[in-house]
Amino acid sequence: MDQLWANRAASAEAAIAKRHIRRLWGLPGTQLGVVAWPATRQHRLFGTWHYWWQAHLLDNLVDAQLRDPQPERQKAIARQIRAHRLRNNFSWVNDYYDDMAWLALALERAAALASVDRPKALKKLCEQFMNAWVPEDGGGIPWRKQDQFFNAPANGPAAVFLARYDRLRRAQQMSDWLDETLIDPDTHLVFDGIKGGSLVRAQYTYCQGVVLGLETELAARTDDPEHAARVHRLVAAVAEHMAVDGVIKGAGGGDGGLFNGILARYLALVATTLPQNSEHDAAARDTARSLVLTSAEAAWQNRQVVDGLPLFSAFWDRTAEMPTAAGEQAQFVEGAVNASEVPERDLSVQLAGWMLMEAAHAVAGE
Repeated sequence: MDQLWANRAASAEAAIAKRHIRRLWGLPGTQLGVVAWPATRQHRLFGTWHYWWQAHLLDNLVDAQLRDPQPERQKAIARQIRAHRLRNNFSWVNDYYDDMAWLALALERAAALASVDRPKALKKLCEQFMNAWVPEDGGGIPWRKQDQFFNAPANGPAAVFLARYDRLRRAQQMSDWLDETLIDPDTHLVFDGIKGGSLVRAQYTYCQGVVLGLETELAARTDDPEHAARVHRLVAAVAEHMAVDGVIKGAGGGDGGLFNGILARYLALVATTLPQNSEHDAAARDTARSLVLTSAEAAWQNRQVVDGLPLFSAFWDRTAEMPTAAGEQAQFVEGAVNASEVPERDLSVQLAGWMLMEAAHAVAGE
């Protein structure tokens, strides 16, 4: 079973390498993911910059290095990090706290698990999150600078990072804020955020994922039993409301292409990392593992095969659609990237498929 998922994850990695990974502007010692396949000239020239998609590409490379350590991949991780900073105007930071949180998570894992360490970047990003905490304004940290929207997609991953970066007290404050402010009393799912004091009631798969990740990290790092209890409640809610026949729901392409993959990543964390202190812990781990493996099997069966390599569907319970160079492209609108006409064209969708294969490999041995 383990080897099966290792092979599938390796195929997913190879597909991204072949279709998407290129040098940044032809510069040696760099690489980034081209955001579409088939790509336009603008895509190939990296005229389009989706900071957080590249952070997830980096995170997936770390997953792959964990699965199958290779000196060449370690170099690829370093190239990806170098190019990220170059393309982001020689900076680690931008105006979006969620973007920075995803990069911080990937950089922290690259250091801890792949021996590619960027201590100055981690310190700089940590300061961004610590300084953005504004309980007096009703937060949380905001979604972006000079904004009054406090949401799970910023607070969740930033707090996971802070827990791993030894800022446990703040990570716990953030988890309490999320639990008090954004949990739906009816379904126990995580709402999107709070804006000017009003609840934004949308419920996205990746919001569930990051809160699961945070509560799992805190359950493993503190003596407070509350965190494990929150994991139990949320895993059950996800199984009931965010999956159909055990397959995690898709959210199309663009930024949404990553949402189901992120939930799979953090369900895998629950399955491998939640301390086993009770039968409730065991049940949550089992459910999380089952959601990952059922989703991964569906995604694999519904893939297309191009030149022997997988092309994943945006919706893991449906057959993937073959993208073409024609049709509407993904566009950046008001702080988010909407989908290409055929969502499978978007790098985000393919990264999520790869993320899911790595998650399945991580839990298959459990």
